[in-house]
Amino acid sequence: MIQSNLAPLGMAVTPHHLASESALAVLREGGNAIEAMVAAAATIAVVYPHMNGLGGDGFWLIMPPQGDPIAIDASGAAGSLADFSFYQGTSAIPHRGPKAALTVAGTVSGWAEALEVAKELGGAAMPVSRLLADAIRYAADGIPVTQSQAAATASKYHELASQPGFAATYLPDGEVPRAGSRFTQPELANTLAILTEQGLESFYRGPLASKLAGEMSALGMPITLEDLHNHRAKRRKPLSIQHEYGEVFNMTPPTQGLVSLAILGITNHLDMARADEVQTVHRIVEATKLAFGLRDRYITDPLHMREEMQALLDSDQLATLAATISDCRAAPWGTGKGPGDTVWMGVMDSSGLAVSFIQSIYHEFGSGVVLPDTGITWQNRGAAFSLDPDHLLALAPGKQPFHTLNPAAARLNDGRTMVYGSMGGDGQPQTQAAIFTRHVVQGMPLQQCVSAPRWLLGRTWGQSSDSLKLEGRFAAETLQQLRELGHEVEALEDFSEAVGHAGAIVRHTNGMLEGASDPRSNGSAAGF
Repeated sequence: MIQSNLAPLGMAVTPHHLASESALAVLREGGNAIEAMVAAAATIAVVYPHMNGLGGDGFWLIMPPQGDPIAIDASGAAGSLADFSFYQGTSAIPHRGPKAALTVAGTVSGWAEALEVAKELGGAAMPVSRLLADAIRYAADGIPVTQSQAAATASKYHELASQPGFAATYLPDGEVPRAGSRFTQPELANTLAILTEQGLESFYRGPLASKLAGEMSALGMPITLEDLHNHRAKRRKPLSIQHEYGEVFNMTPPTQGLVSLAILGITNHLDMARADEVQTVHRIVEATKLAFGLRDRYITDPLHMREEMQALLDSDQLATLAATISDCRAAPWGTGKGPGDTVWMGVMDSSGLAVSFIQSIYHEFGSGVVLPDTGITWQNRGAAFSLDPDHLLALAPGKQPFHTLNPAAARLNDGRTMVYGSMGGDGQPQTQAAIFTRHVVQGMPLQQCVSAPRWLLGRTWGQSSDSLKLEGRFAAETLQQLRELGHEVEALEDFSEAVGHAGAIVRHTNGMLEGASDPRSNGSAAGF
């Protein structure tokens, strides 16, 4: 049987082992889970640059030892110049280039706000210079290129090679880097060092912000210095549901945290404990379709919402939706939101503090634009906006775009605490449902449920169809039975990145921490 990692004092799970070790080192030195996560977030921005970075967004779900969870929305809004006239002559916002880089990057503001939460929870604060030390060294001295980065660079070469700053940063000697080759980012190392000297706030208010704004203006991006000045991360009250097995938490809009909770709330009425493999996949897929319907009808910038999201998670309403699911036939559905390259990470410390965290630049390498002399690759999250003025997601200056990102956590009735999540756009809520159902409801060991074959309804990682995709390790009979239920089934490779990089940590009632990392990633569950 595949074994989880167990440790008594601290645990970090990330999709890259160097980020896990950065978090673990901070925990060993007496830092708390939030500080450890900032260290991991900085390192992962360097070692997994195709999936996240300083030019992206982040979301935090912080679980204190006692009291209510705290959510942090560190996502940026559309620049003040990003209006319909800016895109005149086009039918849609492009996914690459300066016009795709239209929203403020919120990631660094999230690090700063999370550290404020850490101060409020007590304890001596570690200096930012210590938290970013590993990231600076890896950027300056170099890291081995992962197979994931090499594959992403090769597959998107023709989209990205001509984007400003991309080739100089990500194509050493003009070539796609080989997996295992040394990759340095000296400009990014310098930017990280400036953040340690001038403070994290300097990204938005200070000399660094002025430099960023000047470079963005020169490239024709619709973000101004005033937009940076006006940005601040926001604390939110997380969404939650009362599940048969405990209380489950997730992120508020503009994310699709509602979807992840709705799937679990719907399947909570479907006796998942006794479901076999086909029933488990079928019921979660059908619940996913219903939850996506809620998402597409309601979720946008919180300031533009027409419904109160927590009310949509009312148990009776979810029971009504569950009653529409047939165990004999798959329901039709439209299309998903598509891909999203992201990193989920979790940390727990010995005090009982736990963090579930997500950081992303949206598509592989975001907009593809690297700001000159900074090493910062800017996200393309604003491509989620619509240029239809009547659309729920219609573009407007200062409006937050829709996000697939959503970190999850749960306080279980048996006294355990769990943080979990995944990268992968539409796949995130589906993978969360698979992990929670298999481990909490069906009793599958934690590492086994993270490693077990998964599925994806919709598109991610360059997939062009909205079919139900299952990893090749599922039995042929399972695929055939799902086809007989009416699902349009496609087979993936045995361990496919299309189903995301997942992870989880559980704090047991005896204080022992159990971590599980995804074999589909370059990650680890590191504890001490």
